Amino acid sequence: MIEVYSWATPNGHKVHIMLEECRLEYRVHPVDIGAGEQFAPDFLAISPNNKIPAITDPDGPDGRTLSLFESGAILLYLAGKTGKFLPNDVRGKYEVLQWLMFQMGGVGPMLGQAHHFRVYAPEKLPYAIERYTNEARRLYTVINKRLAHATYIGGAEYSIADIAVFPWLRSWKNQGVEMNDYPHLKGWFDEVAKRPAVQRGVEVLAGARRPLTDDKAREALFGRRQVEQR
Repeated sequence: MIEVYSWATPNGHKVHIMLEECRLEYRVHPVDIGAGEQFAPDFLAISPNNKIPAITDPDGPDGRTLSLFESGAILLYLAGKTGKFLPNDVRGKYEVLQWLMFQMGGVGPMLGQAHHFRVYAPEKLPYAIERYTNEARRLYTVINKRLAHATYIGGAEYSIADIAVFPWLRSWKNQGVEMNDYPHLKGWFDEVAKRPAVQRGVEVLAGARRPLTDDKAREALFGRRQVEQR
């Protein structure tokens, strides 16, 4: 059984969805990031960057336990372990991987900043809000154009690229985006949202999540504690 250390965030849901899609047995260990549980020594031993999600698989590729952090690396590992949601042919594989990297390097960081400055920041900074809202809209446009010519983000088949991007777009309102402005993206989004495994995955730990806007949560997520607890 795979042990999953996670919280109800887009990056956490990426892994929850993948586990559900692959029909793997897993057990969830909540890591309350608003309470600072990501700084616990046991968790840092698995995820030295003090970020969720992380996994431990006792049935690793060489028969030994394997621990992994970084959601993109976990998606790739689970795809390799199960032979699912990543094409076998070289061209198809790299078409998917480029969009996975697009999510890891662009969609996640930029939409996260849009969300931060629009919702979490105690001081509303017009420049930062405009900068990251514009970037969010640009990224939605990129995805919309891609989906005008492809059934799924990675190509003809549903893949880890879709699993990686989807959870980040669920908060489109908080990112300053109007989903109806991107019809190809919206059609894809609505289709993916109907998948039973996706519906199960986004419910993992959803009941435990709470607004992360109090001073203690801000300090754990964005303040000096990030350095002091390392």
